[in-house]
Amino acid sequence: MSTSASAAEPPTQGLPPVDQMTSRDYYADSYAHFGIHEEMLKDQVRTNSYRNAIMQNSHLFKGKVVLDVGILVVLHSYPGLGGDMTGTASVGCGTGILSMFASKAGAKLVIGIDMSNILDQAEKIVRANGFTQDQIVLVKGKLEDVELPEKKVDIIISEWMGYFLLYESMLDTVLLARDKYLVSPDGLLFPDKATIFLAAIEDQEYKEEKINFWDDVYGFDYSCIKDIALREPLVDCVELRSVVSHPCAIKHIDIRTVQKEDLAFKVPFELKATRNDYVHAFLGWFDISFSCCHKPVNFSTGPQAKYTHWKQTVFYTPETLTVSEGETIRGMLSCAPNSRNNRDLDIVLDYEVVGNEATKGTMTYKMS
Repeated sequence: MSTSASAAEPPTQGLPPVDQMTSRDYYADSYAHFGIHEEMLKDQVRTNSYRNAIMQNSHLFKGKVVLDVGILVVLHSYPGLGGDMTGTASVGCGTGILSMFASKAGAKLVIGIDMSNILDQAEKIVRANGFTQDQIVLVKGKLEDVELPEKKVDIIISEWMGYFLLYESMLDTVLLARDKYLVSPDGLLFPDKATIFLAAIEDQEYKEEKINFWDDVYGFDYSCIKDIALREPLVDCVELRSVVSHPCAIKHIDIRTVQKEDLAFKVPFELKATRNDYVHAFLGWFDISFSCCHKPVNFSTGPQAKYTHWKQTVFYTPETLTVSEGETIRGMLSCAPNSRNNRDLDIVLDYEVVGNEATKGTMTYKMS
C-alpha cells in the first residue's frame, strides 16, 4: 500500500492484548510476536550503532522533539484467517528501544508510533524504565492516518532498511514523515545515508545444493523449479573468502533529499577480479551512515563485517563465469518496486566479462 492510500483502520483492530494472543492472532499481527523483536535487539551491530549515534551526540537531542518511526512492520495477508491485510505495511517504534535512547540522550519529547499490538508491551517497557508520558508518548496507528501531538519534530529516528536495503523497506513512510513533520532546514535524520554494494562470488558448493539439486531429484527431472529458484535471490551469510572481486558501490541514497521516484533506478557496475576463479553469483549488501552529527557512526551488512540480521543477498547466475585476476565484469543493474506490490523488488542484472563476449548474460530476479 502506498503512503497516499486512503485512511483505513489498522488490521490489528479487534485483536486481544499481545500477552493473550494465540498463534491465530499472531498471523493477523505478525509483528507482535516477541521473537521478531528479540532477533533485532540481539543484532548488536544494528542496536549499538543506533545507541552510539544517539548517545554520543546527545547535544543534538537535548531539548528537542523526536519522532521514532524506528522499525519496519510488514503485515501479510493470510487467507482464511479473517481480515484483509494484503499490502498493509508501516513502520513502527517496536518495543521502544530507540525512543528510550533518544529520551535518555535528553530529548524534550519523543513520539513513538506503531500500528502493531507490540505497542501494548512497549508502553509497559517504557513506563517500567521510568520514562513518563511527558517524556515518551506512544501513538497507535499508521503514520499516514494518525494525528501526532506535535505539528513539527526536530529529529526523526528510523530503522527502515530491508534485505538488499530496499526489499520490504519502509523508506517511503520515512520520506512522508520527513516531508510532513521534520522542521526545515535544520531537522535531522538518524540515519541519513545508505549505500548499496555489489560483488562477485564463488559459491559452487551452495549453488549445487540450492539450485542444481533440481536437475535430478531421486531420478526425476525437476528443472522447471530450478528456473524459479534461480530467479529468487537468496538471503544468507556469505564468507568473505568466497568474494572474488572488489566491491562496487552501485547506489548512494541521501535520505535528507531522496524522493520516492529515485528508488527505482538503473545503474552501471564494474567488478575487478581479485584472483583467478569462477563466479557463480553476484552478492549485494548495504552500508548505513549517521553522518549528520559531530561523531558519525557507520555500519556495514557486508561479508567483511560482523553479522547483522540483514545478512547478504545472493543473485545466482544460470551459467558459471570464469575470471582471471585483474579482469573486469561489467554490467547494468536495474531495481524497481514491483507494480503489483511495491514492497517487492524486480531486479535485472546484465553482465559480461570484458573481452570475452561468450561469458555474458541477462537475468531477471524477483524478491517477494
